[in-house]
Amino acid sequence: MRLERRTHASPVALVVAPVAAVLATLLVSALLVRWAGAPVGRTYAAMLEGGFGSVFAWTETLTRAVPLILTGLAATVAFKARLFNIGAEGQLYGGAMAAVAVGGVQGGAELWGPVWLVFALMLAAAALAGAVLLLGPAWMKARLGVDEVVTTLLMNFIVLLGVSALLDGPMKDPTALGWPQSVPLAGELELSRPVQGARLHTGLFIAAALALALWQVFRRSVLGFDIRATGANARAAAFAGVPALRTAMVVAAISGALAGLAGAIEVAGRTGYVTMDMSPGYGYSGIVIAMLAGLHPLGVLGASVFVAGVLVGADTMSRVVGVPTYIADVIVATSLIAVLVATLLTQYRVRWARSTR
Repeated sequence: MRLERRTHASPVALVVAPVAAVLATLLVSALLVRWAGAPVGRTYAAMLEGGFGSVFAWTETLTRAVPLILTGLAATVAFKARLFNIGAEGQLYGGAMAAVAVGGVQGGAELWGPVWLVFALMLAAAALAGAVLLLGPAWMKARLGVDEVVTTLLMNFIVLLGVSALLDGPMKDPTALGWPQSVPLAGELELSRPVQGARLHTGLFIAAALALALWQVFRRSVLGFDIRATGANARAAAFAGVPALRTAMVVAAISGALAGLAGAIEVAGRTGYVTMDMSPGYGYSGIVIAMLAGLHPLGVLGASVFVAGVLVGADTMSRVVGVPTYIADVIVATSLIAVLVATLLTQYRVRWARSTR
């Protein structure tokens, strides 16, 4: 058996591939549901109801989708240039800590400036913190050939240990009764909630606007062309005059900044302070979302809502039919594998060769 590249992708295959990927995901997940002793139809119905069946369900899904959109965009812009940023989790926490450092209530003190200025500086500090955490690994890859997968992955552990030390030290909230959490963000800096009684916040609009902006950058700007060219063939791009080092640094800055903003918006929109369990792996989930979206910024919006709906609906599914919520993680992971295989088969055909023996 061998793979042979297709001269052109069939329009029918491009339509059938995602449908087949969804069906394959549902089939594999159904086997696990049956293994757990639950009815498949009722389980899927409960998950769909929990994630999308009411206004409350939609608001919870969209709330969960906000950090996923931003970390998905962070992975998208990096992977487009073949800079494999696995450190979005650490960059998210770095951005969250920077946001609290700028806008946190220190000893009950009031804001040190106008709300709009402090809010802008808070977001800028979060973006800068995330960008700095990725610029180092990106420079080491471009100049020294160091594998960025290793450096960004290890950077996650370094950042999380540093955050833990800060939460037990200078950034610890003295009113938290010993619980390791940061000082709270000033109430004036918290994002507003468009739906009364729901946790959904206006960070959703910020994330969607950034997705649209990144889409336009890829389509219409010189930087977007440089990113696509570098990702397609770095040597050919450099030969054609694309500045490799500058492109890598700009990509790292944008990717890290987006992940840092995810931390700041999560604090300002949902938690109000930083804890070690603030993120259930949003940085790593962003990689899955970027791949599900085919590295398309607008696709990230849909993929994030899908993943968030599955994760939120899993709680309802568990209560209704008694199936472990971990099946949601299996569904997300299986959907990624299925999409990757389906995408591969739209670009390559399988050739079976008879053995000559």
